[in-house]
Amino acid sequence: MKSQPTRSVAGIISEISATRTWAFVVCLLALAICAPGLSAQTYKDIYEFDGTTHGCCPLYPELLAQGRDGNLYGTTTQGGTSGGGIAFKITPDGTLTVLYNFDIAHGYSPSGGLILGADGNFYGTTQSGGAHSLGNIFKITPAGVFTVLYSFAGGADGGDPIAALMLGTDGNFYGTSAPGVAFKMSAKGVFKVLNKIPYMTYGPLAQGSDGAFYGTTQIGGTANLGTVFKIVKTTVTTLYNFDTTHGRYPFGGLVQGNDGNLYGTTSRGGSSDVGVVYKITPGGSLTVLHNFDSVDASNGNQAYAGLVAATDGNLYSSTAFGGNAGNGTLFEITTGGAFSVLSSFDVTHGAGAYATGVQYTNGKIFGLTSSGGTPGEGVVYSLDNSMPPFVLLTSTMGVVGKSVGILGNGFTGTTSVKFNGASASFKVVSDTYLTAKVPSGETGTVTVTTPSGTLSSSKPYRVTPKITSVTPASGAVGSTVVIAGSGFIQATGITLGGVKVTSFTVNSDKQVTLTVPAGAKTGKVVITTPGGAATSATFTVT
Repeated sequence: MKSQPTRSVAGIISEISATRTWAFVVCLLALAICAPGLSAQTYKDIYEFDGTTHGCCPLYPELLAQGRDGNLYGTTTQGGTSGGGIAFKITPDGTLTVLYNFDIAHGYSPSGGLILGADGNFYGTTQSGGAHSLGNIFKITPAGVFTVLYSFAGGADGGDPIAALMLGTDGNFYGTSAPGVAFKMSAKGVFKVLNKIPYMTYGPLAQGSDGAFYGTTQIGGTANLGTVFKIVKTTVTTLYNFDTTHGRYPFGGLVQGNDGNLYGTTSRGGSSDVGVVYKITPGGSLTVLHNFDSVDASNGNQAYAGLVAATDGNLYSSTAFGGNAGNGTLFEITTGGAFSVLSSFDVTHGAGAYATGVQYTNGKIFGLTSSGGTPGEGVVYSLDNSMPPFVLLTSTMGVVGKSVGILGNGFTGTTSVKFNGASASFKVVSDTYLTAKVPSGETGTVTVTTPSGTLSSSKPYRVTPKITSVTPASGAVGSTVVIAGSGFIQATGITLGGVKVTSFTVNSDKQVTLTVPAGAKTGKVVITTPGGAATSATFTVT
């Protein structure tokens, strides 16, 4: 097995590597005991990395991304023709194609994996290599055409990015670099530093329904055991400092549940110092949902992977160690803390699942392990927990008339696409991808009716209101004002100069009429809907 790449948090990684290697050797010596841990009904290793030309040892976070063509796309940190990792695509049944071999000149060791951009291409980072040997941000097409978009220089922009990028609702990419820098970048490569964060991150940022970005750092904070932080525009706030009792060394990042809370894992800390699963409110109140146990390790321990917020409302992830064979587990946990092990890894079918999984639109969870399989260099796996197929939106917020990409399966012959019950015009591009135009102001679930049935989106689409004019631009208390724009049909409240408007009528999705309220002051009109808020130019109260 090849050695793992050097990480910035050297002490932590040394501990991980030693434990990982020992568990792997023990399992090799006791294969007859280790093997029965996996459930053939739910778990399958669909591909085994060979350690050479077809990649090796995907570690963390190494996200997989579903493409418009129905394939999964990802990276490995090692292997390939130059030893610096590969970019690959793989079919859901396990046929892998190498798309690109990373090298020193164009970037080396892509730790974060890939995410799908709005243009159908994939975006990621390399931890090293590039123009300044400090890593870069790149784009790769589904056919493997590779472009470097930005090279880190080690100044205010930092360097050595490990975390994956994430696509914000504004169409920009957001990410982090060492030793603790948050940044955004346009699809064309225009780069901007947002601010410093408490330390570097391994997991990607997560954008909440409030528009803020949330993340975790592995160390840093008051006890140097890691933090949870929040970014609003360029302002960074530390929400929580880990303290061992409630976990330490979080690697996997955060996901937002349907309840609006954020959920994550830690690799250490808790009652047995082998990690926890926790929830934290957007305001910073943290609750431990599950303590992994070092004595009874059957449930697994040391969760480096982040959580997957699945369509059944539950959370899924993996541990790197513990379980029946000592090589980790796949588990499910409810947002209330009910925990169950779904499968135990063994050396034959994969081991050391550090990478965060992803839910494919057929309902299955797909992920990567860093070792195991016949060559011992890691696998791609799928987990079927009987969740039904669904559709995945390429963006989840926008104005009326915006084109939205929808991923899924069996789209040929689609007869209807609806946003919260409102019919949308659509175009079937392929059996696995279609586009639809957002209809009048209907925030809610998107449904696609195919010959095989009706599929629902994993997340609601938020139709954001937009104000284009206020007529007249001034008026006295009691006068009538007409607001024009779009996305008004679900309006829940209006203010004028910060004063609540008590009398208003939604005439259509494009027009609202209001009466200037008593006590109103010169200021902006703000219309609020389930999809967000729209703000006008200044209205003058005479």
